[in-house]
Amino acid sequence: MGNVIQIVGKEHALQLFGVTLVGLNAGNCKRLLFSIVFVLLFALLGRFLRWLAHRKAWDFASKRVAFWTNQGISIAIALLMIVGLVSIWFSGNTGELTTAIGLVTAGLAFALQQVVTAFAGYLVILRGKTFSVGDRISMGGIRGDVIALGFLQTMVMEMGQPAEGDQGDPMWVQARQYTGRLVHVSNANIFNQPVFNFTREFPFIWEEMRIPVSYKDDRQRAEQILLEAARKHTIKISDMSEPALRALETRYLLKRSEVEPQIYWRLTDNWIEMTVRFIVPDSGIRTVKSAISREIITELDRAGIGIASGTYELVGMPPLKVQIEA
Repeated sequence: MGNVIQIVGKEHALQLFGVTLVGLNAGNCKRLLFSIVFVLLFALLGRFLRWLAHRKAWDFASKRVAFWTNQGISIAIALLMIVGLVSIWFSGNTGELTTAIGLVTAGLAFALQQVVTAFAGYLVILRGKTFSVGDRISMGGIRGDVIALGFLQTMVMEMGQPAEGDQGDPMWVQARQYTGRLVHVSNANIFNQPVFNFTREFPFIWEEMRIPVSYKDDRQRAEQILLEAARKHTIKISDMSEPALRALETRYLLKRSEVEPQIYWRLTDNWIEMTVRFIVPDSGIRTVKSAISREIITELDRAGIGIASGTYELVGMPPLKVQIEA
């Protein structure tokens, strides 16, 4: 073994079969061993602190606090590990430290542009008011609830897309309900694409339902039925949304919008399109629209008013010649 592995020279360099291994000496081996122990200790410390943060997180509010505590612990552990490793390897050698920082910075700028951008997006998310864990967002073409936030990616519980007016991949769930897929979206998307937040400042959205009514039916009664159905199922929601809307108006330059249900008419070739507009919470939209639809159908049937459909009138026919053989 003495001829196979030897320690030679003033710097105690390591030789293997008479070949000096560059960078391996007694001092570097000690630093490497100490670095491994240092990283393991801080990794265990981080796990213990995160366990303490999540131990009593039972309801949604405490889970959100635990999540951000976890983010703070991760950042603090990462910074302490970087400072500790730099101190171990570059203590008393400022020149080597400056050179190493320059090489690492150049390598990151050239080879890891997307990674650096994603990490910068993570810092912006932490610092700003883009979104938080538990918020319902649409980012990078994905709509859903934020369930986790990492240094490079955001994990979203995906939701379906309503068929009308939405872009993106075709979805088998034609409503704002979970599809069951967990999607990882790069944090870099906040710099080059719009981020839609459905819940952060104002956890309500306006919805619309369009009902075609024939010109021959009682239009005033149809409008009254739509309005009463919307009010019946959204009256509590309107009361809850009013204070939130006032708070939003005082914080931002925002024009006032009505929270009470409204009816709008549009004339078409075959019918009057009545649109009922109402406010709903960010979750449970499909349930509210289903209840309103059932109410509307029941009252329209009771009033003898049908849902209009496309009709066509034939104004001319070519002459027909019929020949019957004996």
